[in-house]
Amino acid sequence: MFNSKFGRAPKGERLEKIKQSPNFRGGSFKNISSTPFVTEGYSMASVAYDFIFTKFPRTEPSDTIPAIKNNLKNLPITENVLIWFGHSSYYIQLSGKRFLIDPVFSGNASPMPNSNKSFKGTDIYSADDIPEIDYLIITHDHYDHLDYETILKLKPKIKNIVCGLGVGEHFEYWNFDTSKIIEKEWNEEIQIADNFTLHTATARHFSGRLFSRNNTLWMSYILQVEDFKIYIGGDSGYDSHFAELGKKFNGFDLVILENGQYNKAWHEIHMLPEEVLKAAQDLKAKRIFPVHSSKFKLAFHPWDEPLINISELNKKKYHLQLTTPIIGEIVNLYDNNQVFSQWWIDVK
Repeated sequence: MFNSKFGRAPKGERLEKIKQSPNFRGGSFKNISSTPFVTEGYSMASVAYDFIFTKFPRTEPSDTIPAIKNNLKNLPITENVLIWFGHSSYYIQLSGKRFLIDPVFSGNASPMPNSNKSFKGTDIYSADDIPEIDYLIITHDHYDHLDYETILKLKPKIKNIVCGLGVGEHFEYWNFDTSKIIEKEWNEEIQIADNFTLHTATARHFSGRLFSRNNTLWMSYILQVEDFKIYIGGDSGYDSHFAELGKKFNGFDLVILENGQYNKAWHEIHMLPEEVLKAAQDLKAKRIFPVHSSKFKLAFHPWDEPLINISELNKKKYHLQLTTPIIGEIVNLYDNNQVFSQWWIDVK
């Protein structure tokens, strides 16, 4: 079981298809822009030292993170809603279809047991609470986005899996029906229904499990029902693709962007809060939902800093509509005037 968590590197026909991808060069997938893992002026040695030896304050909350338990199975399918589970896991009902994005319900963001445990209060939902899913959407294969234990428990409920090239190898290794696996390049489309399209798009990040890196493709996605559009950003550093997508799709009703687990030493692969706001502006967003925080410690900043900083910067300069639900709170996708509390203020 432990070895199974790592998944399996692409091979055979899948690997041959990957080699034909314009995004695969020199034995690995590449970002559009040059993307060093560590920013110029920093070193892997200093980053590794901080991870191992340096103690940073308040990286985990001492209090319990607030959460609301809603019965997702009883939600009328006619309701167009989003429910966040913390970090980058969330559920979307849109135009009669159910989507689950990067679910992690095991309480751990690492293949090593108890090595990166979720914050208190953030595990109020489990795989058992999830209804049948029309499309499981995976942005990339890092452990905090593709969780082996969760995926196995959800297996009977999943009708289709959408992921980047190569990620399907993990699902095939885990004995999923290959007819359910839809692997895509950047800039492709999947027709969900009449006037309902799932678009694939680029991101600026990396991939890999165990010792492999960039042997599978990382993605962002756009859910489009007629003129209503949601941008699912996955993990990404700031780059020109946000402005390009904003122009291509003529803006978005909601953009979901990572805001957390960042550091100046690796901001090419994880945006800083002001870069998140710039990205939302580039995307011509009506609303921005910042995720990738409040559940796991993967960086050195205080656990609540991402939400504090993005809120303060937005108020001073950007004036965008922030969507900041409590875990489990129902977000109404078509209500741009829905008000959310700054729930993190009273959590120590």
